[in-house]
This record gives sequence, structure tokens and C-alpha cells, in this order.
Amino acid sequence: MGQDSNETKTKRKRGGRSKEKKSTEKVVTNEEQKQQGNGSKKKKSQEFCPFGNYKNYYGYRISNDMDEDPRLKVMKKEWFQGKDCLDIGCNSGVMTIHIAKKFGCRSILGVDIDSSLIEVARWRLRSFVRTQTSAKPGEKKTHSGGADGSEEQSIPLSSGSSSAETKDLFQIVSFQKENFVHTRNLDENRYDTIICLSVTKWVHLNWGDDGLITLFSKIWRLLNPGGIFVMEPQPWKSYEKNRRVSETTAMNYRNIVLRPEHFQNILLDKIGFRTVEDLTSSLSGVSKGFDRQVLAFQK
Repeated sequence: MGQDSNETKTKRKRGGRSKEKKSTEKVVTNEEQKQQGNGSKKKKSQEFCPFGNYKNYYGYRISNDMDEDPRLKVMKKEWFQGKDCLDIGCNSGVMTIHIAKKFGCRSILGVDIDSSLIEVARWRLRSFVRTQTSAKPGEKKTHSGGADGSEEQSIPLSSGSSSAETKDLFQIVSFQKENFVHTRNLDENRYDTIICLSVTKWVHLNWGDDGLITLFSKIWRLLNPGGIFVMEPQPWKSYEKNRRVSETTAMNYRNIVLRPEHFQNILLDKIGFRTVEDLTSSLSGVSKGFDRQVLAFQK
């Protein structure tokens, strides 16, 4: 009986140790899973936006207490009214549509490398026309959500008057998927005004100094004499934050010679623009992290 009792106690101790071991293994496994999960989330995020093609970009830039994107306030009506315009890196089309409505473009084409964003932009245009058509006189409409079902922050729509009637926006605004650096589809087009807002960094990181010069040269060729190029370059510190989004960007980052502070001289001295106007001092009310230089060059 004594031996049986001792054997039973030994088994219990062994069983207890076994349970503790399993419990410890379970905790370690859970921790590993969490770490792996976090790693995969980061990796997915990096792979998702290698060109700065953020799905909720304007949700970050334009808060609900803003009447419109602050950059619209520094743009001049004569650059757009009755003019043919191009928006490079249009994302989900918010700025493209606002410019058409506020300033009365004859035409404006938004191009982006991301086909899903172009679909959202087309959806947004249809939604904009529908909501504005159903609005009562003087009533300001907003819309939210995306064509892909994502919950984008409600974007205020500019209420500025323009010669572009809402019913004509389908004839004025269009969107097209293009890699602007490589495409030949726009070679025969000519524009009076081209905007390129917070795009230069992504061109630079993905295609290096050569890609940046190609961007600037192509913009020059597509502009009519006297045409306007509005650029919002990201600062170098922004490159540092995003240099690891892909192997390509990491490699190009190490080889970049032309820094954002050189862009103005490149556009004036090498590309051939005649004048530049710094609009930054008039820019106010921008969201944190988006206080960037805005420059207008004339061909």
C-alpha cells in the first residue's frame, strides 16, 4: 500500500510537470504567432503601397473640419479655367474632381499607376455627380466610403462656384491607368496645366534619378508654351521613412544623387522652365506631416 501510494504521488508530480511544460509551450507558441502575425501585417502593408498608392490617402490629408483641400486655396483660377489639364498620380480622384468643379477646366485627366484607385476615382465621379444633382440649392454635400467597400473618411467637397456645371463633369473629368514615367499613350496630348502633388518621391524611389528626369522632361514636352506645372515635392526625410517599402526603393535610395532641394534648379536650368513661384507661404491649415512646399513653374 505504501509503495502504491508513493507511485501515485510520483505519477501526479510527473503529470503536473507535463501540464506545466505544455502550458509553457502554449504560451511560447502564442507569442511566436503574435510576432509572426505582426511581421506579416507589416510586410503586407509594405507590399500594398510601393508607389504611395494609399487607399485612404485623402482621409489622412483632409479632415472633416476642412471646407476643402488647403492646396486648392493657393492655386489660381486662370491656370485651370477653360484649360486642358493633367493630374499625375491622381490617387482616388478627389483633387481632380475638385479642381474641375471649382475652377471650370475645359478638360482634366487624372492618371495613376494603380488600377484599383482609378476605379475608385471613376466611382467617386459618378457619386459626386449624383449627390450634387440631388442636393438642394446652396446645400453642400459630402460623401464617404469607397468603391472597394473601404471606409474612407468623409471628404468635404469644394463649394466654390465655377463655370463647369455638374451635369457636364462627365465630359470634363476622366481617369486613366498609366505609369506616367513609361507610358507612350499621352505623347500626342498637350496640356495648359499639369499638377504633380506628392508624387516625385515615389517616382524617384522606384525609378531613381533617371526616372525623375524622365518625369520632368515628359511634363515639359506635354505642356503648351506658357503652360503651368504645379509640383508638391516631398522632403528628403520622407524618403528615409519609405525607402524600405521594396527592394527596388531600397536600392534606388542608396544611389540617389538629386535631392528635392535640387529640383527647382533642375527644372529651371536643365529642363527649361522660365519662371517659378513659391506658393508655400500662402498655404495654411494643412494636416500634420503634410506641410510641404508647393511650386508653380511656367514654360
